[in-house]
Amino acid sequence: MRYKTVAIGLIAIFTVLFVINYVPEQNSDNTVEIISSSQTRSLMDTTVTISVVSSNETHASESINRAFESMYYVDELMNNYDNESEISTLNDQGMVHDADPELVYVINRSKYYSYISGGAFDISIQPILDLWASKYSPGGTYQDPTPDEIKETLKLVNYSAIRIEENNITLDDGMKITLGGVAKGYAVDMAIESMINDGITAGFVNAGGDGKFIGNKPDGSRWRVGLQNPDKSEEAVTIVDVRDMAVTTSGNYERYFSDAAKVSHIADPRTGYSSENLISATVIADNAMDADAFATAVFVLGEKDGMIMIEKLDGVECLIITTDKRIIRSSGFSSYETLTD
Repeated sequence: MRYKTVAIGLIAIFTVLFVINYVPEQNSDNTVEIISSSQTRSLMDTTVTISVVSSNETHASESINRAFESMYYVDELMNNYDNESEISTLNDQGMVHDADPELVYVINRSKYYSYISGGAFDISIQPILDLWASKYSPGGTYQDPTPDEIKETLKLVNYSAIRIEENNITLDDGMKITLGGVAKGYAVDMAIESMINDGITAGFVNAGGDGKFIGNKPDGSRWRVGLQNPDKSEEAVTIVDVRDMAVTTSGNYERYFSDAAKVSHIADPRTGYSSENLISATVIADNAMDADAFATAVFVLGEKDGMIMIEKLDGVECLIITTDKRIIRSSGFSSYETLTD
C-alpha cells in the first residue's frame, strides 16, 4: 500500500494544505477496487478540490459533480459582485422579502459570530471595504482614508442593525454586507452534505484552504493535513489528523517575510483599519463555516483576546503565528497533531 503527499490548494493567500492521500490499489482477491476520485475547478475566486473514496468510479464522479453544483448555488446566492444575487439586491435596496432560507441562515449565524467575537467579525463591514477600495482605485487619492472618513463610515458598521423577520431581511440606510468571511466555508459544508446524502462516507472538500474532511482513509486512519511552513514551501509547520472536522486559516503571510510587506487584507470592523495583530490563525472546528469565521475573528482579535474567545468555545481549537513568528496553540490543539513519519 502506497501513499503520497498532495498539495490541494491555498489557504486564502498565505499557506497550503497538504493531504496525505490514499493511492488507489486493488485488493488481493481482485474483486473490489477502492478508488480516490478527485476533481479540481476554479470557483469562488479560488481553487476547489473535491475528493471521494468509493468502490464505484461512476458514482464517485456523479457525487463530485453534485457537490460542485451545491457550491455553485451558494456562490450565485451570496456573491455580492454578482448583480443578480440576493445579497446584491439586499445591498442595493436595503431589503429582501422572502429571502432564500440558506441566505437567512448564514446571515443569522454571522450575527452569532459577531456577538461571540465582540464585533471583531462583522458582515456589515462592506462600507469600510468600499471606502478603502475607492481610495486606491482609478480616480482615487491613492492615500489612506482620513480619520474623519473612517469615523463617519463606521457608523454604517453594526451587525445588530441587520433585521430578520421570518424570511425578510432589512438593513439600515447606507448599510451593506459581505459574506466573504463565511460563504466559502458554508459552500464547503454544503458540498460535504451533498456527498453524505449520496452515500459517500469518506473524502474531503478544499476551497482555497477552507477544508472539511469526513470519514477515514481506506487504511482506517484519519486524514492528515499539513500547514505549510511559510519559510519552506515543501515543509509543514505542523500536521494534524482530522476526521469529520474542518480546518481553515486566515491571515497575512507576507508579514512573515518582511515587516515592510503590505498590510493585511483583513480589516477590523471595530476600527476601520487593517488588522495587523497576527500573521495567521488556523482553526479546527466541526464545520467549515464556523472555522472560517472564527479564524477571521481570531486574526482580528490578536493573540490574547483571540485565544480567550477560542477557549470558551466547545470543540474549537486554534493555532496562531504572531508577528514576531511565535507559534501558539489553544489548550486542545495538540490533540490533533501528529509526528511526521
